[in-house]
Amino acid sequence: MSPDEPSAIRLQIDDGIAFVVFDRPDAKVNLLTMSVLRDLSGILEDIEQHAAARTVDAVVIKSGKPGSFIAGVDVEAIRGVEDPVVGARLASEGQATFNRLEGLAVPTVAAIDGPCMGGGTELVLSCDYRIASDSERTKIALPEVRLGILPGFGGTTRLPRLVGLQAALDIILTGKNVRPGKALRIGLVDEVVADTIIQRRAAEVARSLADGGTPARKRRRRSVLQRFLEDTAPGRRVVLREARKRVMKETGGHYPAPLAILDTVRRTMSLPVEKALEIEARAIGRLVATDVSKNLIHVFRLMEGAKKKAPRGESATIDRIAVLGAGVMGGGIAHLAASQGVEVRMKDIDNRGLSAGLRAARERVDRSRERRHLDERKADAIMSRISPTLTYEGFASVDLVIEAVVEKMAVKKAVLGEAEEVTSEDTVSCSNTSTLSITEMQSALARPGRFCGLHFFNPVHRMPLVEVIRGAATTDDTLATAFAFALQLGKIPVVVEDGPGFLVNRILGPYLNEAGWLLEDGASVEAVDAALVDFGMPMGPFRLLDEVGLDVARHAADVLHDAFGERMAPSPVMEALAGTERLGRKGGRGFYRYEGGKEAGLDEDVFADLDGRGAPTDSGVPEREILDRCLFVMVNEAARVLEDGIARDAGDVDLAMITGTGFPPFRGGLLRWADATGLRAIVDRLEELAAVHGSRFRPAGLLAELAASDGGFYDRS
Repeated sequence: MSPDEPSAIRLQIDDGIAFVVFDRPDAKVNLLTMSVLRDLSGILEDIEQHAAARTVDAVVIKSGKPGSFIAGVDVEAIRGVEDPVVGARLASEGQATFNRLEGLAVPTVAAIDGPCMGGGTELVLSCDYRIASDSERTKIALPEVRLGILPGFGGTTRLPRLVGLQAALDIILTGKNVRPGKALRIGLVDEVVADTIIQRRAAEVARSLADGGTPARKRRRRSVLQRFLEDTAPGRRVVLREARKRVMKETGGHYPAPLAILDTVRRTMSLPVEKALEIEARAIGRLVATDVSKNLIHVFRLMEGAKKKAPRGESATIDRIAVLGAGVMGGGIAHLAASQGVEVRMKDIDNRGLSAGLRAARERVDRSRERRHLDERKADAIMSRISPTLTYEGFASVDLVIEAVVEKMAVKKAVLGEAEEVTSEDTVSCSNTSTLSITEMQSALARPGRFCGLHFFNPVHRMPLVEVIRGAATTDDTLATAFAFALQLGKIPVVVEDGPGFLVNRILGPYLNEAGWLLEDGASVEAVDAALVDFGMPMGPFRLLDEVGLDVARHAADVLHDAFGERMAPSPVMEALAGTERLGRKGGRGFYRYEGGKEAGLDEDVFADLDGRGAPTDSGVPEREILDRCLFVMVNEAARVLEDGIARDAGDVDLAMITGTGFPPFRGGLLRWADATGLRAIVDRLEELAAVHGSRFRPAGLLAELAASDGGFYDRS
């Protein structure tokens, strides 16, 4: 830091209390850079001198930004580390600073108001006493696992010793947020107070501790079994063994960090802190240099960057919306909006539809309440924001309309036109269509510029992606409003241009269709699904078809076939299933059977409908060919999406495929994976496949061009 550069941390001493204030200049959040940590070490040295001179009796750690504590370590610093030795050395440096804080001769109190992430959490773990505000914004987490690393500034060492092995693993292995109430229950914090008094209370506790007081701490209640599992070597082995089983089931072993966390905790829990920290530092050093970590950091940067890709234009404030259609998607959108404080008018054509939509919203609210994410008062408040109607009453005052009716152009045009007649000139209207043309819908509207696509993915409450689709007449302000509304709902918006299938479904269509062609060539359902799951997909293509719905998938396939001709011709498998009543999960049978809402194995009867294709025998197609055919057709179509200007750049494609389809984040995204694989090798393989299987494998112009220049998709970006 230069002498003229304002510091991100300052020391204030008042009546014997040293206040260490994090307040990064010209920024909304505080980040822990190596420079900030070195400044903190210097401040702690000053405090040591004051403590020795008895001019400081206690320390309070706080933020100068109301409602925002510390957002964690600067990810850019992690991204640049490629040497495990350098990574371990930097971790040791951070550990040394927090050791210095922990070793102060005077008591230390952390005042946590707002997000306390990663290194911020490791900082407060080094304090003697922790107070959290009860603000909705306050959450504590160690999300390093999502970046392919572990908490390396002491978090992996200190958290299990503070809250117990099981609670610590639940936090470190998942990276999930811990709310103040739970933090108090597990002993992560010692008090929870109103955000309006947290600074005063922290100073009071600091003074009390300095005067020899012992503020009451909430003791964790532990059963005999919990004490056995956490306090004995055999018990810890049981906990770690079961945790490893869960990790392998959830990740398939593709992510090194969770396994390294378990190994580090196993090796360090019984060691002195100093020795444990050495092992922790070496572990993070190894992880930070892996390709998986680099890919996960790339994904993190894509997600953070998405918020900054707002379309030019002025966005309107959205306080009230109307949802047309109370089905699965409409009800899901209504619940999501209401949970974010938006008033919702939900319309359907009959009471049965409305009742189903309200019931679905109530079930989601109840699940959140059962998991203690909501209390009764907040749950009731969410439901009170959803008002059902069979008419257009109340539509005159809404800021935005979302259409989520049946996927038929004529029906959508009709309901959008009716809604437009009763809404104000300033109201933005959107369609949740997954395939149909936004531009064609605009032709039915008197105010086409105020209309765009807003495509949510199912299930709405889980899937992060929203495609914000620009029609030919959509204005910049309309697009900006829809984009801002998606952010308001906590979603990740990606702007795309109008076109058949938009971005995700256009790329996903050839992938699902190729699975059908593989059955035609002798592969089995089980072999195809297993190959893609082994690659890292959350489920295989046939299992995904069941989830989407075979009727919905067939409709999308027809749209793509009509638009792009022979290379998108539906496989014989899709043709054969078109005449059956198989709907997938929602109908209880597709390629698999479903009992009580859960998959119950292959449905052997499906092979009769498929004239014997895909029966569970030894696959007649090698796994390598299964992967090449399914994955390379996606890469090829993604190149065409970029060629056609549907997506802005490779980053948007990768972000959409990860958040909309579950493409494995550890691979960095479809096009980052393609770049790493080598575009020349992909083009060569596509040409081989085209010679055998036809035009659907013919390399896209952009892909061939990039391969010829030894470039990559991200070079183009």
